[in-house]
Amino acid sequence: MRRDLAELKALPRPVYGHAEGLPNKPLSYRHSHPWVQLSYAARGVVHVHTSNGLFVAPPQRAIWIPAGIQHQVYCSADTQINSLYIASEAASRHNATCKVLGVTPLLRELIRSFGSLPVEYDESGPDGRLVRVLLDQLSCAPVTGLMLPLPNDPRLRKLCDALQARPDSQESLNRWAVRLDVSERTLSRLFTLQTGLTFRLWRQRLRLLSALPLLERGERVTDAALACGYDSLSAFIAAFGEQFGTTPGEFFSRSSPGPGPTS
Repeated sequence: MRRDLAELKALPRPVYGHAEGLPNKPLSYRHSHPWVQLSYAARGVVHVHTSNGLFVAPPQRAIWIPAGIQHQVYCSADTQINSLYIASEAASRHNATCKVLGVTPLLRELIRSFGSLPVEYDESGPDGRLVRVLLDQLSCAPVTGLMLPLPNDPRLRKLCDALQARPDSQESLNRWAVRLDVSERTLSRLFTLQTGLTFRLWRQRLRLLSALPLLERGERVTDAALACGYDSLSAFIAAFGEQFGTTPGEFFSRSSPGPGPTS
């Protein structure tokens, strides 16, 4: 019988997991685990916030959250998450930082199959061999760029928080500079220094990531584009293709993960 994580002082086996449907609301607290967490989006879109970034997992992607990382989870409606919890000593090369992984068809089936295993599976038998293959596949899973870096500077965080709440905002960097009582040049330099992206590219990535939940639940591409600040469908499709390497329709029709955004 699977137990609540809060009741566990140690994982009963190197990998522990279950499937759960989470409501469409943020958890009310930031929290961490003493083991690695892998949240796979079987359906819906999962968002994980850390102090350094926003990580987004649409279907066939998974978010790798290292042990001890404070995080907060958001989910779109009708989201289905398959969560795995992995002892740090069994974790792969991904262990150091939070990231979004592509989930291949093989890895997807391994995650699903693991959910049917007993909690205290036989590590020396067929179940143990399945787990070793699962861990091996996780170790070589491709890292996608489905994340939005967040700055530490309080002025930039105020700007970024406002744009995350309103990705369709058309306010210019110059307008924000006036509001924050800093020169546009200084604000631009800080943005690049702390996020690795220019303001224009950061806002473009925010808008495209914000469009994913809308597209995943079947809204029209035109409506998703307008809701995220694009006044031209062709401009949205062009930006989507540049960032994700595919069209909006193809992105969600693929059974295996496509390329992530470019930096």
